[in-house]
Amino acid sequence: MSAEKRVEFVSDRLSYIVLKGRWRNITVVNAPSEEKSDETKDSFYEELEQVFDHFLKYHTKILLGDFNAKVGRDNIFKPTIGQESLHQDSNDNGVRIVNFATSKNLVVKSTMFPQQNIHKYTWTSPEGKIHNQIDHVLIDKRWHSSVLDVRSFRGADCDTDHNLVTAKVRERLAVGKQVAQRFDRQRFNLRKLNELEVRKQYQIEITNRFAALENSDDKEDVNRSWENIKENIQTSAKESPCLD
Repeated sequence: MSAEKRVEFVSDRLSYIVLKGRWRNITVVNAPSEEKSDETKDSFYEELEQVFDHFLKYHTKILLGDFNAKVGRDNIFKPTIGQESLHQDSNDNGVRIVNFATSKNLVVKSTMFPQQNIHKYTWTSPEGKIHNQIDHVLIDKRWHSSVLDVRSFRGADCDTDHNLVTAKVRERLAVGKQVAQRFDRQRFNLRKLNELEVRKQYQIEITNRFAALENSDDKEDVNRSWENIKENIQTSAKESPCLD
């Protein structure tokens, strides 16, 4: 299963890929920065802002990059940031990325997961004494619950002094007609729910799955909420003896 996609190279510093989602497109922007003059940084963020202004507002936007940004746990930056940053204070680049996130209604999701420090820092000095979290993952505040985890991994062979940073994202991509038709033909034998053991097992399955939804975002899109409910109902049926 693959979604239609489009790759755009804006400059040697910016590129993005557009994935065709079931309800809206998902745009992933790659935007590495460098430690240069203030003028160069200003130019980079102006270019990044122009790219973001080009996207449709209702599409999901994810921003990835090495911003050389140490994002602190400053109260004035909440709720754009979380409490789980590796650093207590922000550097200049950290302030810049937070200001950009605030202006575009994004959140710095990489500061919101309670990982061990070894899974937070993304760069280590050559002598191995200094560890910084300077690579970040940002996403639209409206869709922030789509990102389930962000962490770094040491030891990955990436030919760089940065650690590999991964993000676990839950999002529905568009499927082809044949796949969709196969899903539509799936039917459950609801008569089996009249059997006591089958009914009990189904109740346990669906209770456990709906308990997880209690922690979902109250402002979550209605389409996403419906998809989560439908998926939980169908998965619970698959896990109990209700399927023909």
